Amino acid sequence: MKTEIKRRYLLKAIGLSAGAAFSGTLPALASEAFIEKAKDKKLVLTVPHITDVHIRAGENAPERFKACLKQIISKYKVDFFLNGGDSINDASYDNVLRNQVTEQWAIWDECIQTIDKYEIHSCIGNHDTWWKAPTKDDEMYGKNYVVKRLKIPNRYYSFSKKNWHFIILDGNNSKISLDDEQYNWLDQELKNLTAGTPTLLMSHYPILGTTQVLVGGGHSDCKKLKDLFYKHRDKVKICLSGHNHLSDQTVYNGVRYCCNGAMSGFWWGKGDAESAGPGYYLETPPGYAILKMYDDGTVENEYFPHTF
Repeated sequence: MKTEIKRRYLLKAIGLSAGAAFSGTLPALASEAFIEKAKDKKLVLTVPHITDVHIRAGENAPERFKACLKQIISKYKVDFFLNGGDSINDASYDNVLRNQVTEQWAIWDECIQTIDKYEIHSCIGNHDTWWKAPTKDDEMYGKNYVVKRLKIPNRYYSFSKKNWHFIILDGNNSKISLDDEQYNWLDQELKNLTAGTPTLLMSHYPILGTTQVLVGGGHSDCKKLKDLFYKHRDKVKICLSGHNHLSDQTVYNGVRYCCNGAMSGFWWGKGDAESAGPGYYLETPPGYAILKMYDDGTVENEYFPHTF
């Protein structure tokens, strides 16, 4: 009888210790158990996610951007970069001229020389594309020119690193969505993956989350994509976005949706009456995210403000 009471007491104590792990008051017994569990998984990739750089000549933006890139590669053992779009300040407005577009891309090229030893896998942002070229036959018109400038294989594409699969999407279509061709490709891409392959998706626009409730700008096909991800819930682990310049992490059906702020914050400006601090857009400071990706398919996404 005493043995059974002791056993129950021990189990109860272990249960309380496990709960305390999340409150910060961790007894030694549970601490050792959690440390051992953490050792079971191996960090395989460390990946910065930068988005909404909106690079331009003003506000000393090029030097500030380069300083931030130098900080990233000095602080972290980086494997490669993910770039979430709106790399240049703007090519999409009606009054933007050719020389303004080429100037912005030249600044982008010069800045990313800072990280020329690293691969950069980018997606297209809504401000990257020059729609007001004189004709559709102009080499600078539309998405194909952005694909060329970003040195990416297509407007949507995929690649694999270590045991992780990466899918880069183009949401710059009707009502912020995937066109039929792209959706069918995505559907087949996920079907073709071996069961349990951990997968990251990146779109310029949020697919699910809080930020689009506040400021709009989310995928209109979010329910369709949510349903697809649920079918492949053994694979889809995380979806990254930018566009809204706000930091938000939402988990739904086991998928983590991370809108990772903006490198440019308030477009490299000081902010406005709604800014919580200098350079903030609403309550989000300028910054970038660092992803730590593990061999067991788990992933951590942490947003780091910068002060450049």
